Amino acid sequence: MQLIIPDWANVPQNVGALSTTRVGGTSQDPYGDGSGGGGLNLGAHVDDAPQAVASNRALLAVVLPAEPVWMTQVHGSHVVDADSAAIGVEADAAITTRPGVVCAVQTADCLPVLFADLHGRVVGAAHAGWRGLVGGVLQNTVARMRQAGAEQIVAWLGPAIGPGQFEVGADVLTAFVDAAQSMQAEPQVLVQTRDCFRPIAARPGKYLADIYELARIALRQAGVEDVYGGGLCTVADRTFYSYRRDRVTGRMASLIWLK
Repeated sequence: MQLIIPDWANVPQNVGALSTTRVGGTSQDPYGDGSGGGGLNLGAHVDDAPQAVASNRALLAVVLPAEPVWMTQVHGSHVVDADSAAIGVEADAAITTRPGVVCAVQTADCLPVLFADLHGRVVGAAHAGWRGLVGGVLQNTVARMRQAGAEQIVAWLGPAIGPGQFEVGADVLTAFVDAAQSMQAEPQVLVQTRDCFRPIAARPGKYLADIYELARIALRQAGVEDVYGGGLCTVADRTFYSYRRDRVTGRMASLIWLK
């Protein structure tokens, strides 16, 4: 397996975290590794062979303390407590305070965000597509972590569609601006939000959106200033699965737990 370990600072040693790529599994095309080999597709809902997904999850399990709490992600903003959540629960984020419980989100262009409390008491993971960002999934995750005892929180932005690839319509820009206004955001936040959308000259009404910066804005609004990652594009780099690029494709996972 080819894994990514978050490059964040000061996170306690009792926090384990990683993000997968498409490399090093058993799935065959179109869920392969992009180079003719087996792919590490972890999504059971994308029409890959069930035995391949099970084999890939077994490979991943070797480096985890327990089976992840896999959620049914719905592009919403609901956060669950992974300590008590059932496998398959409808949610887009999870937190835990219990050692050995693995929070996990699956992505293939949407943004995975991992969270850690610098005291090593609470961790969390969120699936943040643009709808989840507009709905406040990151702010909700931070709030739930603080309710569980987290103080200083750091975040890591995993592989997602990059700002040179994420073409959206005016409706997405309007949704973000409206959300900021509804939260009575400061004027500079509205300016920063609009600046995340670069008009495409040859395609009137279309923009290139920076999902990483939109996430950073949301995190700052939630009081999280220490944010790492955010430099890996799933569309441009074929090490990753990308729904925008390939349509029929697998899913990576970003996972975090307390040791």
